[in-house]
Amino acid sequence: MTITHLVTHSGGFHADELLSTVILSRLFPQAELVRSRDAAWITPSPEKIIYDVGRDYDAAAQLFDHHQRPNPLREDGQPYSSFGLIWLHYGRDYLRALDVPEADIEDIHSSFDAGFVLPIDLVDNGALAPATAGQLAGMTLPVLLETLKPVFDNRGAGADDQAFAAAVPVARAFVEASIAGKAAKRRAKAMVLRAIAETGRARVLELPMGMPFRAAIEEAGADHLLFVVHPRDTDWAITGIRLSGDSFEQRADLPAAWAGLTDDALEQASGVKGAKFCHNGRFIAVADTREAALRMADLAVQEAQQPVT
Repeated sequence: MTITHLVTHSGGFHADELLSTVILSRLFPQAELVRSRDAAWITPSPEKIIYDVGRDYDAAAQLFDHHQRPNPLREDGQPYSSFGLIWLHYGRDYLRALDVPEADIEDIHSSFDAGFVLPIDLVDNGALAPATAGQLAGMTLPVLLETLKPVFDNRGAGADDQAFAAAVPVARAFVEASIAGKAAKRRAKAMVLRAIAETGRARVLELPMGMPFRAAIEEAGADHLLFVVHPRDTDWAITGIRLSGDSFEQRADLPAAWAGLTDDALEQASGVKGAKFCHNGRFIAVADTREAALRMADLAVQEAQQPVT
């Protein structure tokens, strides 16, 4: 049976049914979106998917509400919102629609569920307050999406529906960017692992372009690596390797004598023709050629290996 209608509730909206619409409208682009609480619309039928309304969760009937009691729970007891239910049942097909490789579907489905879907579920159910984000509470995705609702005294005909329609592409941008980023990280991981294998025990890893690399370096157990070199637009970058994702501390810093220098001053300090810039934090430097970048990286390795006096 062809899906002809995607049905959610009318009136004000929250992040969960908005994000559910992102998933479903990608999979069923010809289906009409209906926002209604009328019994005729929220009664299941084979050509409809009903979500965040209907007072029941019945996947076989294509009904995905979470406001009833008992409410649907994950295996660990945490509550679903409509977004979590839609992701559970349609998320894998959504990833396929975005051309995510089949080998990556399960990992990305799980990762997106844990890092993106679950927080939306928890906030919508009152199990997690945006205030836990402290001063960033107003910048959390559920709050930002709700700012797209009409202001309280805009009660013109169709105001809520118009705002919802305008909010869907905004929500879609966040979802698809997150998925694209996760897929890209997996592609990068494969490239970095190959480069590590080719590098052997050298201290400097050369990559064909800028890309996420720390997670792959850790997975490979490549503790010997100190710096990464890669092309960057028209020049080359020499980058340190952070000890962890939530720290700026690195395995090794670039030489202190280079900090904050540019062009001629950096060439004189480093002795490398083509040295262009070194950040004052000593975590990245730039050279105008591959040869200059590799030479700077080698010098940085030599200094990092000097015994501390």
